[in-house]
Amino acid sequence: MVEAAWEPRTDYELSPYEEKNRLAFNSNAVWRHPSMELKEVAKPAPSPGQVLIRVRRCGICGSDSHFFQTDDDGYMIYSGPARFPCVIGHEFSGTVEELGAGVTGFSKGDMVTAEGMMWCGECHACRAGLLNHCVRMEMVGFAVDGADAEYVVVDSKYCWKIDELKEVYGDEEKAFVAGALIEPISVAYNGIFPAAGGIEPGSYVVVYGTGSIGLAAVALAKAAGASVVIGFDISGERLELARALGAQYVFNPKQLLEKGSSPHKEVMKITKGFGANFQVEAAGAPATSLPEMEKCMSLEGKIVYLGRSPEKTLFFFDTLVSKRGKIYGSRGHSGHRIFREVIRMISMREIDMLPIVTARFPLADAVKAIERSKTQRDGKIMICM
Repeated sequence: MVEAAWEPRTDYELSPYEEKNRLAFNSNAVWRHPSMELKEVAKPAPSPGQVLIRVRRCGICGSDSHFFQTDDDGYMIYSGPARFPCVIGHEFSGTVEELGAGVTGFSKGDMVTAEGMMWCGECHACRAGLLNHCVRMEMVGFAVDGADAEYVVVDSKYCWKIDELKEVYGDEEKAFVAGALIEPISVAYNGIFPAAGGIEPGSYVVVYGTGSIGLAAVALAKAAGASVVIGFDISGERLELARALGAQYVFNPKQLLEKGSSPHKEVMKITKGFGANFQVEAAGAPATSLPEMEKCMSLEGKIVYLGRSPEKTLFFFDTLVSKRGKIYGSRGHSGHRIFREVIRMISMREIDMLPIVTARFPLADAVKAIERSKTQRDGKIMICM
């Protein structure tokens, strides 16, 4: 359970929606002095249209750890929307425990995962098919109680069956782990394909930040036919995971700078001056990564920004003019058949992300797991119920 003080910065103007719902669109500007503790709470009950899920596995996201990392003024560095107090956890899998009235298509015992983006389906964004940009968006583990718990309640419309993963892996534990990885893979899938229009086979692809979303971007790029994938991260452990998933070249930017080089110089060297066709920012460090990406963008190159950060960034926009380049922002994982396609890719063994799970903790040690996640060494830490 995360708690924090509602203390909007003096220069931040709250919207009427934020004030009414006590939901901050930019948490870095509102939520101060965050804290976390393990609590005993009542078992939730499903309302009509909802499903009660017995959680089996829940991954720790970078956003989860960013709730507890603060700036000099005590505000959490997470800059997305959130409301507290809240049970965190949004990358999860489990079994259907109970069905609310009116739910069809699911039965008790079904293995499931669920989208964390709680889109309304009625606003102008949803009616345009842009579910991730719902104007009434609330998120599991950010604004409503999430899955770092024994049970979680979600609307059935967000749920997806994953029983087929047990058939693929022949092992229930592996199937639940794979099910909990669908959400971060889907975030990368959304950014690369629906948002930015995809990767052409033969492309040079560069991924900045090889946490779980960046690692998923590596795997998806290889599945899409990228000829070369280059990964950058300050964690040696994560770079080795990127190499295991198919990245031919991996570099630590800090070590490059010490040697008188830089990420863009290495990209230009590897691509023989052509530059990167497609670049993914999954580090949440735009102030350092985007200037490097701009300097090695190819003709008609694409950049997709997946990270969240309160930082502002310098970028030489004439590059977009001279090279007909494009920058795409992407949020979330809902709509566009994304969960369905990711489940299918895992089922057909086109991607296998199980190797990125490098640490497991019981729920009783969830606080320790969050503390470990701050070191940014692991590919994915999994909470096991």
